[in-house]
Amino acid sequence: MKNDQQYDRYQRQIILPGFGEAAQQKLSQAKVLVVGAGGLGCPVLQYLTAVGVGTIGIVDDDVVSLSNLHRQVLYSVHDIGLSKAEKAVDTLQQLNPDTKFHAYNLRLSNNNAAAVIQPFDIVIDGSDNFATRYLVNDTCVLLDKTLVYGAVSQYQGQVAVFNCTTHPTRTPVNYRDLFPQPPAENEVLNCEEAGVLGVLPGIIGSMMANEIIKLITNTGKALIDRLLTYDARNNQLYEIELVPRSDTRAMIPADTQALKKHNYQLHCSTPSELEINDEFFEQLVQTGDVDIIDVREKGEKPTIKQFEHRSIPLAHLQNSISELKSHTIVVICQSGQRSLQAAQQLNKIFGGSKKIYSLQGGILGWKENFQKEST
Repeated sequence: MKNDQQYDRYQRQIILPGFGEAAQQKLSQAKVLVVGAGGLGCPVLQYLTAVGVGTIGIVDDDVVSLSNLHRQVLYSVHDIGLSKAEKAVDTLQQLNPDTKFHAYNLRLSNNNAAAVIQPFDIVIDGSDNFATRYLVNDTCVLLDKTLVYGAVSQYQGQVAVFNCTTHPTRTPVNYRDLFPQPPAENEVLNCEEAGVLGVLPGIIGSMMANEIIKLITNTGKALIDRLLTYDARNNQLYEIELVPRSDTRAMIPADTQALKKHNYQLHCSTPSELEINDEFFEQLVQTGDVDIIDVREKGEKPTIKQFEHRSIPLAHLQNSISELKSHTIVVICQSGQRSLQAAQQLNKIFGGSKKIYSLQGGILGWKENFQKEST
């Protein structure tokens, strides 16, 4: 330990059998990247900071909203509208000023993923969408980075450790060995669509932090090539052994240049005849003769000021049919899932008398492309 104050801070874990100052030194030298400062990221960040991880990166382009607070306990009502990544750093620095933080207030993409991930030893995937999960996995495989994965939905959560080489002759398991291809559209909903018990991300996030500590300090047995599933309703745990598949490596881009050309948003969505891309959407916006309906709940971020639209939450859509006067209707939401569901409803109601579309990839995908073209 550098000084008595640091020893006092970490004394309760230093005295653990099999831990000691050597393990604490490994933690202080570790560099960990947390993708997503939301429900899973909050407990991960809090415990990694408290335990003494030396360098922590935080990737998140979102801002704090009221609907976050039932599970994202790193924030308060005073933080609503602020950057999650930057606010997390402000709070965590007060918890442990010895830790160095890097806030990445951006959306991880195929263009920046390799540069962001490269400086770190271990990556934690606490994201809430499949495009990011596959992007993070593929980048970790290409850069030979260990990936700690976690996911939650409703009452259940999962934890696993991917791409960790434990034997020189054994191919490590990666996320694609568990899920070779993204699920079909609307087959698996994220927390925004399906809901989640507020305490569950705290439980799963704590498990993820525990795996990271074990990996860094070589303490205990980490969930390498194993998937742990937890059910909050009955506290049941299930664990399955994972093995590498012979066909999944070919699904990963060959190198970082190929990674930059891979469209993960498109890869993780199933095209529908009702869906339109950003380019067609911009053309419709320019015509002005279109009803653009945002079916997100009130207060969801990001806000939209770039084009005229009206907010009608999905639950109220059928009662607001009379408000839709234009011959063409485009439905939008956060990720494109709820809007596709709404477009399907409207298509049945109008029976083909109107042109109904859903913006593929949602506002998040459109915003990323819009900002890219504006720079």
